[in-house]
Amino acid sequence: MNIVLWITAGLLAAAFAATGLMKLTQPKEKLAAAGQAWTEDFSAGVIKLIGALELLAVVGLILPALLDIAPVLVPLAATGLALTMIGAAVVHARRKEYQAIAVNVVLLILAAVVAWGRFGPYSF
Repeated sequence: MNIVLWITAGLLAAAFAATGLMKLTQPKEKLAAAGQAWTEDFSAGVIKLIGALELLAVVGLILPALLDIAPVLVPLAATGLALTMIGAAVVHARRKEYQAIAVNVVLLILAAVVAWGRFGPYSF
């Protein structure tokens, strides 16, 4: 199960690294034109903050366990990502973007599995 949790954390890290970097480096208008219409509801600063938080979660998913320094940060980062996905699903539901909610639910489940495993029976 430890390997499954590492793979899941790695997949989450890859997904959120890509989206976090995109939110930090692209202007709001370019994100909206690239199919992320939800950005119309938020200021550019909030979008950058979301991207920065996603990148911090990526670091929290991998480095603490890899370096064996404060490994409790791994399930905390996974919990933060799960909460982020709940918020994202709410935003998409309000905008009636139901296909995006499916992606949010998948990422929520993956983050919850990592949080459960690392807080519970498969902690470091």
